Amino acid sequence: MQPIKFPAELPVVQAKAEIQAAIQAHQVIIVAGETGSGKTTQLPKMLLELGYGKAAHGGKTLIAHTQPRRLAARSVAQRIASELETELGSLVGYKIRFQDQTQAGTAIKLLTDGMLLAELQNDQLLRQYDAIIIDEAHERSLNIDFLLGVLAKILPKRPELKLIITSATIETERFSKHFGEAPIITVSGRTFPVEVRYRPLENDDDDVVQGVCDAIAEIEREGAGDVLIFASGEREIRDFAEALHELDLTNTEILPLFARLSAAEQNRIFQPHSGRRIVIATNVAETSLTVPGIRFVVDPGTARISRYSYRTKVQRLPIEKISQASANQRMGRCGRIGPGICLRLYSEEDFLQRPEYTDPEILRTNLAAVILQMTSARLGDIRRFPFIQKPDERFIKDGMNLLQELHALKPQHSRKHGIRLTPLGRQLARLPLDPRLARMVLAARDYGCIQEIMVIVAALSIQDPRERPQQAQQKADTLHQRFHDKDSDFMAYLNLWNYLQTQQHELSKSQFRKRCKQEFLHFLRIREWQDVYTQIRQTVREIGLPINSEPANYEAIHRALLSGLLSHIGTKAEQFEFQGARQRKFFIFPGSGLFKKSPKWVMSAELVETTRLYARVNAKIEPEWIEPLAQHLVKRQYLDPHFSRRQGSVVADEQVTLFGLIIVPRRKVQYGPVAPVAAREIFIREGLVEGQLKRQLPFIQHNLDLIEGVRELEEKSRRRDILIDSEALFAAYDALIPEQIYNEQLLAGWWHKASKNEPKLLFFTREQLMAQEADHVTADAYPNFWQQGDLKLPLLYKFEPGTEDDGVTLEIPLALLNQVKNQGFDWLIPALQEDLVIAWIKSLPKTLRRHFVPAPNYAQAFLADVDEQARQLPLLEALTAKFRRMTGVTIPEDAWQPELLPDHLRMNFAVVDETHQRIAQQRDLTELQRSLQGRAKAAVAEVVQAQAQATPEYVKNWSFGELAKVVEQRKGAYSVKAYPGLVASAAGVKVELFEQPEKAEQAHQRGLRDLLKLQLPSPINYLQQTLSNKAKLAMYYNPWGKVEQLLDDCVNAALDQMIEQAGEVRNEAEFSALVEHARAHLNDAVTEIASQVERILVQSQNVKKRLKGRVPLDQIQAHGDIKQQLEGLVYPKFVSELGAARLADVTRYLAAIEKRLDKLPADPNRDRLQLLTLNQLEKDYTELLAKAERLGNYQALSELNSIRWMLEELRVSFFAQTLGTRFPVSEKRVKTALAGVKV
Repeated sequence: MQPIKFPAELPVVQAKAEIQAAIQAHQVIIVAGETGSGKTTQLPKMLLELGYGKAAHGGKTLIAHTQPRRLAARSVAQRIASELETELGSLVGYKIRFQDQTQAGTAIKLLTDGMLLAELQNDQLLRQYDAIIIDEAHERSLNIDFLLGVLAKILPKRPELKLIITSATIETERFSKHFGEAPIITVSGRTFPVEVRYRPLENDDDDVVQGVCDAIAEIEREGAGDVLIFASGEREIRDFAEALHELDLTNTEILPLFARLSAAEQNRIFQPHSGRRIVIATNVAETSLTVPGIRFVVDPGTARISRYSYRTKVQRLPIEKISQASANQRMGRCGRIGPGICLRLYSEEDFLQRPEYTDPEILRTNLAAVILQMTSARLGDIRRFPFIQKPDERFIKDGMNLLQELHALKPQHSRKHGIRLTPLGRQLARLPLDPRLARMVLAARDYGCIQEIMVIVAALSIQDPRERPQQAQQKADTLHQRFHDKDSDFMAYLNLWNYLQTQQHELSKSQFRKRCKQEFLHFLRIREWQDVYTQIRQTVREIGLPINSEPANYEAIHRALLSGLLSHIGTKAEQFEFQGARQRKFFIFPGSGLFKKSPKWVMSAELVETTRLYARVNAKIEPEWIEPLAQHLVKRQYLDPHFSRRQGSVVADEQVTLFGLIIVPRRKVQYGPVAPVAAREIFIREGLVEGQLKRQLPFIQHNLDLIEGVRELEEKSRRRDILIDSEALFAAYDALIPEQIYNEQLLAGWWHKASKNEPKLLFFTREQLMAQEADHVTADAYPNFWQQGDLKLPLLYKFEPGTEDDGVTLEIPLALLNQVKNQGFDWLIPALQEDLVIAWIKSLPKTLRRHFVPAPNYAQAFLADVDEQARQLPLLEALTAKFRRMTGVTIPEDAWQPELLPDHLRMNFAVVDETHQRIAQQRDLTELQRSLQGRAKAAVAEVVQAQAQATPEYVKNWSFGELAKVVEQRKGAYSVKAYPGLVASAAGVKVELFEQPEKAEQAHQRGLRDLLKLQLPSPINYLQQTLSNKAKLAMYYNPWGKVEQLLDDCVNAALDQMIEQAGEVRNEAEFSALVEHARAHLNDAVTEIASQVERILVQSQNVKKRLKGRVPLDQIQAHGDIKQQLEGLVYPKFVSELGAARLADVTRYLAAIEKRLDKLPADPNRDRLQLLTLNQLEKDYTELLAKAERLGNYQALSELNSIRWMLEELRVSFFAQTLGTRFPVSEKRVKTALAGVKV
């Protein structure tokens, strides 16, 4: 090897002898010097000259020379190789991520800090090196601090190893102390004096732009020279540039400088120029990049500094005040070519109060990658690692949490020997990628999408190759829009990759480079992307992961990506805001393709806090993708555990959350495996005690039948103390059922086996289930059925006050509804009759109630004395009569107040369909029958349809055979009856079915009459020709209608009389006989009836005449009564409605009216007294009639029809006794008849 040459003009070369002597005398030395001193290029040559890097002389050891950045490692290697007059890759080489430019004879190896750390996995004592240079240590990056800690452990084990730490003149004492007071050699930089001027802003941050403009104005007065302005970010760069352009500075060029700027625009600052150049830069210009020719620096004193937030768990980029060291670094940028001026836009007092140094990266970053590599390299616990400055315990915890999120660390309970990696964690450590990205690659194996994930991960590892030059942002955005995916920014990388692959295949290298420039794609970053992809692919093949050849779908790709981004998910909260993990709220970054889409769920490659917390590189995801990847992280909450009869087990609603986000709102799961003790209790309580279990085991049905029987006793007696309570029943089951039984399947398996030795196992006795005796609950007191004629209907009991069916319920099949008569239900059942009577007494007004106290005594007396005959009366009638006999007090009917009765003391009526489902229920049977009349009729017809002769169409002759009086059909336990009858209509007649025989008979008579009329020629024309009194009839009937209508009414009356005389007409022969009889005698019969009607109309006309004119005051009441009586005797269709047989009586009643009018003037008082008696009787009659009609009581209606004529006869007896009555009649007889009517 040729002698090594050293440039004499470099300050470090002037200290060469001192440095080499220190190297030989000490294991560790620290060389401090500013940029430009030459330490980076000359120190490795000094070591080489001393004999280190033995590979240069046929040995095996090398000199390791680390750089913070890959670009620096390549460029420094190139520079040293040039000075040593050797080709890069031979004596001098470099090794960076995915690139190794070294060979067997390489003596000096430039490599990044991270690469040297990676080599520790296979070479824990770094035995391949005999000397190591850690360059730019003052930057205190995470890797530098980690390396310094590792070397502090290695050096005692390798005393021959030399370590040189180079640094700017910052914190050298800390480095020295860390390595046992290692010597510090300081070399000067090539700098000139700098004047510092403090120009603090007057107000708030809004003045910073004006402050910059003022500083430039001051610089303009100082003379020529380029200016470097520091800004905190791209936005501030734009603000400064716009303001400076408005100053219209002469012969001045304004250039931005920031890391995301395209390479071409960055290179402009190195190009020759005339006039003044103002460079506006971020803190990239502090140490990483030297801007040439700077004479003036404007320092606002702020910068964006990456800082991990323990609270939000995200890496933030807040704008902070820079440290004194950073401020001095900025100041030093203007003293390279001559004396400089630095204008600080803050006060000297502010400067002196700032921290001396910027916090090292290890104090402001997530430590996941460090912990992963340390653990993999078996370097011990990070908490005990010899860092220069120990990291924040919270950051250590967060780093471990991230690894836990990625499933890289074993759970806490298994860390008896410190932090330990899972098999997945060991695989992650093998991939030279950020842990999150490495996790995505490993997950891609399971989803068959490694090819796509390698492309995306490579893209996430580099700076975005898509450029947005300040002067062409709109054009760049338009071109880049081609690659957008509506649901995923990650897919946009794939789209761009595929596009580049196609272009590269079709174009030459120079054409491709040109195309990239035209389309605002950074060529070098694309090359880097491809290089990173190639190296990832190589690593993936080395560890044996299969690479898919078929394209993967969206779901597979994003599930794999999601595996590394579980804490970077969010769900939409408001229009643009997302709720993220751990209560963080974030916004989609405006540059994202999802900015305007805002899907329900997203995942993000990174969360960065600037003015807001922004999510960059986003994709739409489905929440169901999350849980399978986060099984080790999710929290599960079990809501509403309950027994499921269908499944025979206890189930619960599981809610799954991840970092506070609900990813599964609710789903049914088996609760037994989760909480066997709680599930067993619920299983016993709800499945066995409450009887929800399926009836598969004999003891279950046995016990439920017993419980139901005892519970029925409680319902009947309206008590809740007969059946043992649920706790006692639970205890009985709990004592016998083993602890491991929590579902029906387990119970069945255990019971079938155990019951072989104990057949009655879990069979309880009635005595075990009863807390008290219930001898008072007998079948007589609490009947199970209600018997009415041949109807036997079930009674149901319920003790649940406030419910619709509390008390006793009569269950009525729909088809039988109209056959049930509203009789006897007011008495309720024997067991409740005493309470019922007491309640009725309490319903009376106080003035009456006081006669019947104490109420229980009167109730008992009544029930003890009431006989079977009295029980046939309505209860209130029987009560009124009994209490009148007991006390002499008459209770008016309207004094009873039924609305005050408790519901359970009134019978409830429930109508059920064929499936035993309730259709309707209420406590008023008549109203229930009315509301369901149509449905009940249809139900009857459906049941008896097979036997009925109902005709769907109207007919005009007897064509339906024998017409039965009743048809009957069994339906289950009931016999359903229907009554056929003819129904009349203008179109003819047809056969219909009726639920009551009275209705059927009434309709049948009318139907027979109309069918008769259809068989006979109308006698109306004949009568009009032959009747001698036709004119009189027309005149007298005029107030009510035409004579034709009257004659038709007479015909109807005649036919009705013939039908009545004929008896039953239910077949064609009987009907034919009736037709022949009517054909022979109808004209004569009508003529006779017309003659009687004429007399009635004449009498009626005479009475009306006498009622006209002035009426004395004492006769007004009598006149009013006569008018009312007359309206009930003569009215439209009175002939057929009253019947032919009643016409002679009507003539007598009208004659009696005339006699009454004759006697009235002589004794009006007697008439008034008799009228008072009549009015009371008619009032009682009217009330009973209304009630009977409302209840549909045909028997009562028939009896009341007879009483109506008794009242007419009583009038004859009162006012015209000489005319005689049809039968004996008196006030007493009428009262007796009224009392006998049972409504």
